[in-house]
Amino acid sequence: MKLEANRDACISSGNCVMTSEALFDQDDDGVVVILAEDVPEAEEDHAREAVDICPASVLRLV
Repeated sequence: MKLEANRDACISSGNCVMTSEALFDQDDDGVVVILAEDVPEAEEDHAREAVDICPASVLRLV
C-alpha cells in the first residue's frame, strides 16, 4: 500500500498529522508531507483513516 498526496490542493488542516505522525508531517506553509510512501502494516488503519477524514480529499492510497 502506498500513500500519495496532491500537495497543490492541500488546505493545511493537519488532520492527517493528528492521525499519524509516523506517516505525515507539514512543511513550513502547513502543506502535507508524506513521511512514508510505503505504508508499514502497523500504520495501514491510520493511513485509511487519514484518507477518509482529509477535508480537501488530497490523500490517496494505491
